[in-house]
Amino acid sequence: MNESARIELPSLGDQQLDALRFISDHAPITVGEMAKEYGTPRNLARTTILTVMERLRTKGFLTRRKVAGIYYYSPKNNHEEVMNGVVSDFIHRTLGGSMSPFVNYLAETGKLSQTEIHELRRMVEIIEADAIEQEESKS
Repeated sequence: MNESARIELPSLGDQQLDALRFISDHAPITVGEMAKEYGTPRNLARTTILTVMERLRTKGFLTRRKVAGIYYYSPKNNHEEVMNGVVSDFIHRTLGGSMSPFVNYLAETGKLSQTEIHELRRMVEIIEADAIEQEESKS
């Protein structure tokens, strides 16, 4: 997803991001189910879970649908779109918009699998092709 197509959503705290990931994996999910499956192991009260889910909905990350008097929550966007937004937010807020520290970290830690390295190469090829196309369109 290129920069212009990136979804602009409010930033998330760690707990909200963790909850959003869980909801994405278990959607549609009720507050009760979320409290039992996600909240109980983390010692979070049902009211806390409800607050987190409603804040995620207010921020535009979740939708809810009422069935037989019970609300079911689901992600508004697919997982990839949400994660792209989260990464973009991190790069802009934490790294001042520069990808270099992130790329340096990846290179220096050596914690990428062969599959991840292959995927990065594929992405770089796409980026290079887009850059060449943009340059040619300027000519």
